[in-house]
Order: sequence, then C-alpha cells, then structure tokens
Amino acid sequence: MHIVKKSVLAAILSAVASVLIVLIVVPLAGGEVSTLALVMSTVCPLVIAGPASAWSAWQNEKLRQANAQLARAHADLALAHARLAEKASRDMMTGMLNRESFFAALDSSRGDEKRGALLIIDADHFKRINDSFGHLIGDDALLKIAAAIARAVRKSDVLGRIGGEEFGAFLSGASDVEAAHVAERIRREVEMVRFRPNGDATLPLTVSIGGTVCDAAATVSELMRAADRRLYEAKQGGRNLAVFESTQRAA
Repeated sequence: MHIVKKSVLAAILSAVASVLIVLIVVPLAGGEVSTLALVMSTVCPLVIAGPASAWSAWQNEKLRQANAQLARAHADLALAHARLAEKASRDMMTGMLNRESFFAALDSSRGDEKRGALLIIDADHFKRINDSFGHLIGDDALLKIAAAIARAVRKSDVLGRIGGEEFGAFLSGASDVEAAHVAERIRREVEMVRFRPNGDATLPLTVSIGGTVCDAAATVSELMRAADRRLYEAKQGGRNLAVFESTQRAA
C-alpha cells in the first residue's frame, strides 16, 4: 500500500509538472496549446511515471528490508561471538575465569600504580576427599569452596580456577592490609561451610592462602612465585591459614 501511494503521488506530480511546462513553454515559443497537447502531457507522465515510481519504490523497499536483515544478522553474530568468548574464558564447573583468562586479567593490570594484590587459594587435603568419597563428591566440595570464596571477596575482585583444587583472586586496587583482611575472610568463610557428603557427618573444608602485593612492574610469573612462597608457608604452618607478604612474620 505504501508503494502504491508513493507511485500514484509521483505520477500525479509528474502530470501536473508536464501540463505546466506545456502551458508555459508552448505559448512562449509562439505556439498554441491544443487539447491533444494537454491530453498527451497528462497521460504520458501518468503512464510512465506511475510504473517507474512503483518499480523504484519496490526496489528501495527490498533493499531496505535486506539491509535490516543484514543488520540483525550482524547483531546476532556479534552476540553469539560474545557469548562464545565468555564461555571460552570460563571454567566449566565453577564459572570462574579459567587459568589463561585469569592470568590475562592479572597481566593487563601491569603499570597500574594501584595494581592491587594476588591471592592463591588451595583446598587442604583435597586428595583425601577424592580418594575417600569419589570425584563427584570432590566436585561438590570444590563448588562449595568456590561459592565461599565468591562470598568473601569484593565485587571488583577477579576470581579464577588456576588448578584442580587451586584458585586465584586478584584484588584490584587493594592495599596489603585490605588484601590480608580479604584473605582471612576467605579462610573463615570456607571453614564455616558445613559439608556432609553422606548426609550425616560433617566433613571439614579448609583452605590455605598465600598472598602478595602486585608491584606495578611485576610479571605474572613473578607474582605467582611470590604468592606461592606464602602459600607454602601456610601449608607448612599447619594449613587452614592465610599468609600474606606483609604479615608473614606475624603469621
């Protein structure tokens, strides 16, 4: 209907313009406007302009629809690509960043004067859970530990699963004191989990945590080594312990 209206309007305007041209030009040229001339100047534009305008409008409408479909396809493709990229960056079980994505996020913070701190969180005696109850129960324990870690960190912090039972937390912009508090909060939150693999007796879940301040120029490898040394101290200190770089002596 829209195309028909446009073509009719174009035909009428063409006919009016044609008649006006005949009425103006012919007398100026010394001629006389006849009835046949008026008829021809009216009919010809109607016959030619109407179909031509309809064809042009139809083609324009087809082009508009094709462009709209192409824009929708591009939007759908971009959304699918974003979802795929997000899925590829996540650990399938916990939903945290996977090892590569976590390290990439940590590396991207280099050069920031208020870079923050890195924590390495390791589940204590996890092999015993797998050996005693099986890997399905072990996975359930890991999910509860991951949830406890997520509850204890701040909204701006970045979490990743960097090993089988090992997690990383990048505390963006955190000072050494703030990071030590977060580490202790994580330790307590995991310790409070009531894990009953057989539905009766509670199996204690604990983690050992090593942390370090992220120097602006330090590489991912350097930060991991520093935090891993603190984690080793926590393990040697009896586990269920958080040892941070600036508080290691007190710990």
